[in-house]
Amino acid sequence: MVQSTKVNKHRASYAVDLPLVNENGCYEMRLESIGGLGANLCGKLLGELGALYLGMNSAAFSSYGSEKRGSPVKSYVRWSIPERDILHNSPVEQPHLLILFHQILSKTLPVTAGADENCILIVNTNASPEKMRDELRLYGGTVYCVDALQLALQSKSRVNMVMLGAVAKASGFIPLEAVRELVSDTLGKKYPAMLENNLAGLELGFKNVRGQTFSPDGKYEKVPYREIKSKWGYENAPLGGANPHFGSTVSNDLSASREGFIPLFLPEKCIHCGLCDTACPDMVFQFLPGEYRGKPSMMNRGLDYHHCKGCLRCVDVCPTGALVSGKEQEHPHKKWFVRNKDLITDNLDFEPAGADPSVTGESYLTEKRMDGGLM
Repeated sequence: MVQSTKVNKHRASYAVDLPLVNENGCYEMRLESIGGLGANLCGKLLGELGALYLGMNSAAFSSYGSEKRGSPVKSYVRWSIPERDILHNSPVEQPHLLILFHQILSKTLPVTAGADENCILIVNTNASPEKMRDELRLYGGTVYCVDALQLALQSKSRVNMVMLGAVAKASGFIPLEAVRELVSDTLGKKYPAMLENNLAGLELGFKNVRGQTFSPDGKYEKVPYREIKSKWGYENAPLGGANPHFGSTVSNDLSASREGFIPLFLPEKCIHCGLCDTACPDMVFQFLPGEYRGKPSMMNRGLDYHHCKGCLRCVDVCPTGALVSGKEQEHPHKKWFVRNKDLITDNLDFEPAGADPSVTGESYLTEKRMDGGLM
C-alpha cells in the first residue's frame, strides 16, 4: 500500500534543505526491521513529517509478508522539494538513510545492500560504530549506533520512538522540535497517556546516538541491491501449489525473529517438572535421562536457542524461577545452549524464519501493553 502526501502549506513550519538527492530528485530512507518493533509506524511518521512539517513532497509505504510479530518488515520513505513530484513507488534501492531496527537480521538478510559511501546507517545496538562496520562488512559511509532497546526500557516507551530520535540527530538536518510536534499531534492524540514516555524515548534517542564515518578503504566490497527471490515462484512451482518450506519451525533458525529478549536457565533452581517444555511451542528444551533426588528422571539439560523465538512463555510458567528473562545482547555466548538431540545436525540446513507469537499477550506476561507502549 502506497501513501503519498503532498505538502500542506498551512502546517509546514520548519524550512529545511535536503542534504543530497538522487537522479529522481529524492532523498530516500529504508527501514529494516521485524514485526513488533514499530518500524512500519516509524516509516509512516517520517512520511508525515516530510509532508506536514518540513515542507516536502513525501511518499511512504511498507513491505511485509505474514503481518505477525517477528517476521521481516521493510519501510520506504521518499522526500523531494515541493517543485519536484514523486512519480515512482518502487522499493528504495540506494538509501541515503538506512535504519536497522534489528541487528540480527544482517545474519540472514542482505539488509545493507545498496548502501554506499554517502549512506548514513543507524543501528539498534550497544556495540560501537567501528564494530558494527566490521560486523555488517560495510563498504563505507557513516555508522550511528544507539541502544534503542535499553533506552526504550528506561523511558518506558517503544524502540521506534528511540530510533526516531536517533534519525533526527544522525540525519543532520531534521529538527528535533519538528519530530516532537509530530509525535504530540499523532501519537499524543491517540495515546495521550503515553505521550510523556514517547517524548522521553525520543529525547534519549537523540542524545545517545553516536556515529563514525568510514571512507571506502577496500576492506569490504560494495553490496548491490537486489530483490530477494525464492527458489520456487509462480513460474516454476510444482503443479498443485505445494509449499516448499518446512512444516515445522523446529528446522528453522528463529534467532532473527527474537525482539531482544531470551530465557536464561538457572539449573540450580530447576526441579525438572517439564512445565517449560509443555509451554514451549518449538522444542527448545532438551531433556535427557538422569537422576533427581535419588530417583530416575528426565532432566532438563538446557535450551536449543536455534528454535527459541523469545516469547518467554517458559519464564512465565516456571514455578521456581529457574528461567528468567534476559537481554540477548548481554549474552552473546549462551552457557546453556544445547542442540536438539532428535535432529541430525550435521546435514541440517537452517532457514531464516519469522514465526513469533504475541510475546506481549496478557495471558503470559504481567505487563499490559498497547500499540503506544507500556500501560
